[in-house]
Amino acid sequence: MSLIQIGKPSLDYGHSARPHDRAPFARNILLFTSGKGGVGKSTVAVNMAVALAQKGLAVGLLDADVYGPSVPRLLQLHDEQLHWHGDRIIPAENFGLKVMSVGFTTPEKDTPLAWRSSVATSAIVQLIEDVEWGSLDVLVVDLPPGTGDVQLTMAQELRVSGAVVVTTPQQVATDDVRRSLRMLLDMQIPVLGIVENMSYFVAPDSGTVHRPFGEGGGAALAADYSVPLLGEIPLSSVIREASDAGTPVVATGDGRERAAFLAIAERLWGSLRPAAGTHPR
Repeated sequence: MSLIQIGKPSLDYGHSARPHDRAPFARNILLFTSGKGGVGKSTVAVNMAVALAQKGLAVGLLDADVYGPSVPRLLQLHDEQLHWHGDRIIPAENFGLKVMSVGFTTPEKDTPLAWRSSVATSAIVQLIEDVEWGSLDVLVVDLPPGTGDVQLTMAQELRVSGAVVVTTPQQVATDDVRRSLRMLLDMQIPVLGIVENMSYFVAPDSGTVHRPFGEGGGAALAADYSVPLLGEIPLSSVIREASDAGTPVVATGDGRERAAFLAIAERLWGSLRPAAGTHPR
């Protein structure tokens, strides 16, 4: 059964100031976004989702990066296809997560999703409403980079608890992130913080810390927009190898890389905990 064939041709869109609640099954909804591609947004989203699941929370992960869905690869689900039970889509599962991705809808891995924005946003809403998510403590949504239709749709259709913005330190990345931050703030979506990825490199032979992409970009953004800097993640072959293998470093690592992600996840959950609670199991 094709996702597009059963897609909803038109939607009654909400408004970012009065959003719909198309995911009432999720107590918290976290958006992960970035100003530009290539900053490791999906890697951060996947590891944060796994870290939250390791806390005993029921966590779902929606890969809404329509034109570059990398979550299946990052979670060793790249051969997964859609599974149906009646008219409901059954999410894939791995590393304690329930996972849904537009990448599951293509017949081949390199099939392009050459969709116009109206089709893309309709498909994303369908992957929220028609999936058998069950009760979730947290639904993590990996957005595309930038400030486009998918971001607007999520702000209109979901009761968002907060957003996490991923950047790298260099100016060309932080310039684009400023636009994403401004968009989130204008839409009255709480920005829970900034994650600076590829912040530094530790030489394995000497332990010397190098910052090949500059220094302080994430901290400057946090100061300028009065949002927290959740933490810095190193530039590391350990993270790259784990990501390529589909084994998130939070689940399989034991070094500074895992510790960096876990510390950020702890701060992130701490910012939600007062109003969060958990769904009964």
